[in-house]
Amino acid sequence: MEQKRIQELGDELYQAMLALEAVDPLTGRGEDISINDAYHISLRMLERRLAAGASVVGKKIGVTSKAVQNMLNVHQPDFGYLTDDMVFNSGEVVPISDRLIVPRAEGEIAFIQKKDLIGPGVTNADVLAATECMMPCFEIVDSRIRDWKIAIQDTIADNASCGLFVLGDQAVSPRKVDLVTCGMVVEKNGAVLSAGAGAAALGSPVNCVTWLANTLGEFGIPLKAGEVILSGSLVPLEPVKPGDYMRVDIGGIGSASVRFA
Repeated sequence: MEQKRIQELGDELYQAMLALEAVDPLTGRGEDISINDAYHISLRMLERRLAAGASVVGKKIGVTSKAVQNMLNVHQPDFGYLTDDMVFNSGEVVPISDRLIVPRAEGEIAFIQKKDLIGPGVTNADVLAATECMMPCFEIVDSRIRDWKIAIQDTIADNASCGLFVLGDQAVSPRKVDLVTCGMVVEKNGAVLSAGAGAAALGSPVNCVTWLANTLGEFGIPLKAGEVILSGSLVPLEPVKPGDYMRVDIGGIGSASVRFA
């Protein structure tokens, strides 16, 4: 795909995010968009955000669990960028009506980097050695693509359908938790909504971060010290609306809560 067209599509998605108005799927327009093209469209969208004053604070892995893959009919992981204007703290009110189009929340484990990590050749042991701590979190995903009708190229181009995220107020060492068997319970408005385990995300959240480090390495992009890495959902996506309250508890790690407005 020509660079001019990549910029046009990235600009279109950026404007859709600002206007809170979804656009037709990029893959339904009769154009041949490769996965590599889609990542460059995403980078153009990020360029526009950075030019407007945002700064990168981390990365996210998307579409890691079978539950989410089946829900979206997208059957491989992808990645996107986290910026400082996306982050909220546990217990805060998140203004989804002012910021997102069709939000859905998912419980995840966030990894906080203590040193740079760049692929290829990154192993799980490398990831654990580079991790300062882990925190429970919510990612509130969104789609600038109309009605969530996305192919893998659409969600990649749309910054891996990232919206906002909420970090818990507890942090633990990754060596103190069995990340394969650790359990997650998500509540919505006081009722248990879903449950999952670390193995739901590519066998372990560590596998997800390793995949991300090696995939980003192909683009010459590191995971940087101090960055937040969202390692992928362990449970299905849940549509949310103003007034909803959600809480996630992760065995051995802690909890996070969020109220939507």
